[in-house]
Amino acid sequence: MKRILMVISAAAELRLSTGALHPTGYWAEEVVVPHGLFTDAGLSVAFATPGGKAPTVDPLSLSEQGGVDPETAARHRAYLAGIASSLESPLVLEDVTPDQFDALFLPGGHAPMEDLTDHPALGALLDGANRNGVPVTALCHGLAGLLSARNSEGFAFAGRRITSFSDLEEQQGGLGDLSPFFLESRLRENGATVVTDEPWSSHLVIDGNLITGQNPQSSAATANALIDALAA
Repeated sequence: MKRILMVISAAAELRLSTGALHPTGYWAEEVVVPHGLFTDAGLSVAFATPGGKAPTVDPLSLSEQGGVDPETAARHRAYLAGIASSLESPLVLEDVTPDQFDALFLPGGHAPMEDLTDHPALGALLDGANRNGVPVTALCHGLAGLLSARNSEGFAFAGRRITSFSDLEEQQGGLGDLSPFFLESRLRENGATVVTDEPWSSHLVIDGNLITGQNPQSSAATANALIDALAA
């Protein structure tokens, strides 16, 4: 059975550009939809967080204020309740080694911008996986975690084609100028070739072993692309 490590932020608050703290967490759809597709495909999924701390779901991702209708929110809550025991006892990210898993998956929510952008253990894990051709998959703000991947040559994913939550989406329906940084711009500054599509549309970019999705609407497409990569 192929093994996927889902690396989730442990942050429950995000420091905004103003210095104020804002409630955050992982985005429910970006965990629920891929996890369901992975398990339906017969794949094993483990969670890991910094320090092994239980992650927090972003309350906006389960509310109409966050663009989620009540019926969908109820389904997501029920699914999260069903995997609560795994979420509440994740692996310690710092203890994970590249040989333990066949693929990495980084979901979003704004939380990764707080504790995954400069995380040495995650960076080493991503760099090692990338060098070995292991599928590295990141979705929406989960791409903030890729910024941790640095080696003697610089940013490990410089020159690669990716997508991410776009600057326009951040302005339209994200944190806007309160965001600590704009992810699309930060990835470009580090040398990645970022290709975004219309805001809030499903958009996927595959560059070799690197699979990236733009936003929550890309959750299913991104997960299915990883399933296909593991089956190839």
